[in-house]
Amino acid sequence: MSRIALVDDDRNILTSVSMTLEAEGFEVETYNDGQAALDAFNKKLPDMAVFDIKMPRMDGMDLLQRVRQKSAMPVIFLTSKDDEIDEVLGLRMGADDYVKKPFSQRLLVERIRALLRRQEVIASDAGGEVDQAQVMVRGELRMDPLRHSVTWKGRDVSLTVTEFLLLQALAQRPGFVKSRDQLMDVAYDDQVYVDDRTIDSHIKRLRKKMRMVDDEFSAIETLYGIGYRYNEE
Repeated sequence: MSRIALVDDDRNILTSVSMTLEAEGFEVETYNDGQAALDAFNKKLPDMAVFDIKMPRMDGMDLLQRVRQKSAMPVIFLTSKDDEIDEVLGLRMGADDYVKKPFSQRLLVERIRALLRRQEVIASDAGGEVDQAQVMVRGELRMDPLRHSVTWKGRDVSLTVTEFLLLQALAQRPGFVKSRDQLMDVAYDDQVYVDDRTIDSHIKRLRKKMRMVDDEFSAIETLYGIGYRYNEE
């Protein structure tokens, strides 16, 4: 049973969404502000979380920043209906997905299930031995899907589920172009629609993380109007 954390200052949303998720078989924890959630996360992280952005004491952006300092836990943002800035900023800070308010609870459940399925694909297997056949090496890049592990020039890079899947898709065939539509298919289920801006934001965040360990990183090339390409260095 997956543990889902809901963080929102609207008690009606907390009550209704938690009832829906529990009916779907999830274990749900609810918090009405970011600080309360962070205090709980410092003791034990859930399997994934859904954050509202605008909250008292600590908003969703600050909470995400704190979480990303130590964890790649999947996070979905709840954003205002007309606030595209929140969506883009949230993705660039490391959110895996977003859902606009007001939202269909069925849509939120599908987004949660899709994200958990993506996480399972690259779930860690800490108790097992390294399967070298599963490890992908492309020049200075080393990716171990079983452990959700990425290194660049021997230095660890912490990626979210979405960032990992996008990098993996690009690096599997160096020199070949992946369109945004193809990358959407890799990172999202068929029933989940996202636009080009979402993929672009994830790629920018991915590049930023790689450049934090190597400021000369340039393996991911943008082909404007076409897509992205991984060039083996």
